[in-house]
Amino acid sequence: MKKISLLALSLLLVTACSISTKAPKIKTSKTINIPPQTSQLLVVTSNNWSSKDGSLQRYEKNEHHWQKVGSAIVVVIGRNGLGWGKGLHTTPNNAKYIKKEGDGKAPAGLFSLKNAFGYRPADFAMHFPYAVYKTTDHCVDDSTSQWYNQIIDSTKVKKDYRSFEHMRLKNELYKYGIVVNHNPQKIAQAGSCIFIHIKSPSGKGTAGCTAMNEDKIVEVVKWLQEEKKPLLLQLPKEEMVKVNLD
Repeated sequence: MKKISLLALSLLLVTACSISTKAPKIKTSKTINIPPQTSQLLVVTSNNWSSKDGSLQRYEKNEHHWQKVGSAIVVVIGRNGLGWGKGLHTTPNNAKYIKKEGDGKAPAGLFSLKNAFGYRPADFAMHFPYAVYKTTDHCVDDSTSQWYNQIIDSTKVKKDYRSFEHMRLKNELYKYGIVVNHNPQKIAQAGSCIFIHIKSPSGKGTAGCTAMNEDKIVEVVKWLQEEKKPLLLQLPKEEMVKVNLD
């Protein structure tokens, strides 16, 4: 009986080890938790933390499963890659790359989307908030200002900032765009004025935004639905593998 007991115990240990080595299917990670009310995701993936090139895949939740929508879209992100930003995620304690003001990195993590925008009223139907911006509309990136990380009409406020972005440029890069709700607490030097917009013809990396061809951003804006609480999930591959969207 003693031999049989030892044999049974050995079998149990082997079985337990076999189970523990199988990678479980996870729907979230310790860092990323997709809110249950969200049923649309823009998922941007880059090869690594320093890459400026990436791809955007749309996902929509059907019942309890995420399904891909359309083909992957080629994008460029920050010229210096990615750094953990301020959003709906938890930044790892041992994070090596942290987004800071003016660092040329796009924010990594999970973010809500404020509104789409453009230079003129859109000539296509949409189901997402849309704003028309003028050259006098400024996004303030001076962290000493009370208007830091906000888009304001400069003709209607007391100007206390030295640095800002025009929301209507001389080129077409902001002809269509989406405001990413990064650093909503407006923490000084944590990064500001993050958008999804049209990429430069040169294909160079951005100052911290995510950019794509004009026809593709129009496609994305037309697809977004406010009631589906769309979010942007933006990570390098090494972090994205921790989030299962199958």
